[in-house]
Amino acid sequence: MKAKKQQARDSHLECHKLQVCIHQIEDTIQEQHLIIEALVEEKASLLQTIQGLQEDNGAPTPFDDEWEEEPEEGLEDIPVGKGEIVNE
Repeated sequence: MKAKKQQARDSHLECHKLQVCIHQIEDTIQEQHLIIEALVEEKASLLQTIQGLQEDNGAPTPFDDEWEEEPEEGLEDIPVGKGEIVNE
């Protein structure tokens, strides 16, 4: 009976240690998330500043992040030689 009580105490202590560790990890993740949000906001602010400076200097508009891929036309008409890899 005494061994079972000691095992229960040990298990409870181990569980408590793991809970503390989990809370520390959660706090670290939350801190990292806040840092990432701040960096994203800073990036947006810097991009606006750069764009404003470019407009003030009459520079052409920069490449837009929202680009579309050009359709692959006519690729199926190209003959495939022996030993070439074909992605289907």
